[in-house]
Amino acid sequence: PLAAWPGTARLRGITLGKSRMSPYRQSGFTMVELMVTVAVLAILAGIALPSFQARLRSNRVATTSNELLASLSLGRTEAIRAIGPAGVCPSSTGLACVANTDWAAGWIVWHEVPSAGGPVLTVIRYVQPKQRTAVTGPAAGLVFTAQGRAQAGATQIDGAPSDAATPARCIRVGVTGQSRIEQGAC
Repeated sequence: PLAAWPGTARLRGITLGKSRMSPYRQSGFTMVELMVTVAVLAILAGIALPSFQARLRSNRVATTSNELLASLSLGRTEAIRAIGPAGVCPSSTGLACVANTDWAAGWIVWHEVPSAGGPVLTVIRYVQPKQRTAVTGPAAGLVFTAQGRAQAGATQIDGAPSDAATPARCIRVGVTGQSRIEQGAC
């Protein structure tokens, strides 16, 4: 019959109405199971973290090197297009060149515009500072002639993480003004 106890209805093992203890086992996790799971996750995170940090360093250096290569190509292209000097130099403000070998504070791409009062440097692009990356290059920057050649001859710019020796990249600028990236320090 439906009513096993007075005032209750019974439906497939579930008692409705007055409460009694269920004969079925409760589901869930015990405290010991949770602690073991947390310990395993902590061990796995400890193993993966150094590899992840190395990947982040490598990506930072690759990004900085590629941005610098693009800036050098833009400077060379502007020199050829505008038929006048153009270049890339370190700059912390993005307004003018600074005589400094530390390019991690940022750099600008500029071209020279002739005017009645003398040539004026016009900023084409400003690349902001790079965090946790050391970039070392010529203090005076690089200047490209109207033919696209490097005015000071062949030079190089070194990029590496500021907190480790590797991975490093070397950007070499040849006499012809063409640039390339090589793995490893200069």
